[in-house]
Amino acid sequence: MRPRAVVTGLGAVTPLGVGAEALHRRAVAGESGLADGLGLCRDFRPADHLSRQQVRRTDRFTQLALVAAAEALAQAGWTDGQAPYPAERIACVVGCALGGTASFESQAEVLREQGGEFVSPLMVPAMMANAAASQIAQQYGFRGEALCLASACSSATQAIGTALLLLAAGAADAVVVGGAEASTSALVRAAFRTAGALSESGRSVPFDRDRDGLLIGEGAGILVLETEAGAAARGATVLGEVLGYGATCDAHHLTAPHPSGEPAARAVTLALEAAGVTPGQLGYLNAHGTGTVLNDRSECEALRLALGPVLEEVPLSSTKSCTGHLFGAAGAVEAIATVQALRHATAPPTVGLREPDEKLGRLNLIRGATPLAPATLPGGRRVGLSTSFGFGGHNAALVLAAAAGAGMSSGTSSDTNSGTSPGTTKGQE
Repeated sequence: MRPRAVVTGLGAVTPLGVGAEALHRRAVAGESGLADGLGLCRDFRPADHLSRQQVRRTDRFTQLALVAAAEALAQAGWTDGQAPYPAERIACVVGCALGGTASFESQAEVLREQGGEFVSPLMVPAMMANAAASQIAQQYGFRGEALCLASACSSATQAIGTALLLLAAGAADAVVVGGAEASTSALVRAAFRTAGALSESGRSVPFDRDRDGLLIGEGAGILVLETEAGAAARGATVLGEVLGYGATCDAHHLTAPHPSGEPAARAVTLALEAAGVTPGQLGYLNAHGTGTVLNDRSECEALRLALGPVLEEVPLSSTKSCTGHLFGAAGAVEAIATVQALRHATAPPTVGLREPDEKLGRLNLIRGATPLAPATLPGGRRVGLSTSFGFGGHNAALVLAAAAGAGMSSGTSSDTNSGTSPGTTKGQE
């Protein structure tokens, strides 16, 4: 029997603002959180949300995760420290690619300036990649398995996949899961610039003919996942569902994707098979879409292998165009964006897309807020796909659905500017 994991809480802190609703509302409106070549969470001030001790002892990526977790848990109804399950049955899995680079770099600078050997004893616990998972578990007293998934830009997607597996195996009754990253320093940007991946124009527009690379952002996304039976027993409001997960490795190159696209395509196929969903049932596709020439091309080839002619019909966009690339947090934030799009029956555009790259083939690229087609799953549920691909050849995909009846009479779609712009598809041949 296919395992079922329902989403009862969503939380996000992104360059579009604090909150999962702000992420959806501003993304659908075509707004961008990118400025001066960076996607910073400019509306986020740690002291507004966290204690002085928490601020002092944590790196920014952990601070982002703690605030996103608080929002998700509140929405799930886990208020006043009253979790609905035994502490030992609640797991916490948070993906992170680079960890606390800001803490490391600041202490390295202190060491250089002083010429001595003293650095803060808080540096290691602040910079370790598992700090976000550990701090969330500590904050709420979760005593189930707590871990960090570190698989580059697919970290958070694989974290969600791991949560699904924990629930299916009966190892947990609920999992607080997602990703966090805050590696926007000059050093990290310089490394990506030298690698030829960073946009020199200061604008990142995936799938555009003139795209020239990615822009780095920071943020966190956290979801509360529970078993369907557990959520029903406590009368929880279900927002969505993780229907399927697939992951593979290219086993090809440290940074370049496999030229055939087959391993990435297989991750998508595995997710669809696990979900019991056909390509034709997909209502929205939130692509990895980094904005580099090579990665956009290889992703489109992989999607075409996995989905076939259906790819030409499914509304497709990349929210990295308004948040920047969030590295280890990207998969969680994009999963939240996908669930929100399905819930509100309106998909966000690829912000700034003007001239779709005809070399990518026929695609239904979104250039304005797009009302989604009626639900295709039983119970009136819309279904979507979110993909993530990372350095090291990591490929991961999630099939997500809105709760039954969500978005049946969405006000969002009527308030936003119109629909799809097929790019190199029908209508612009």
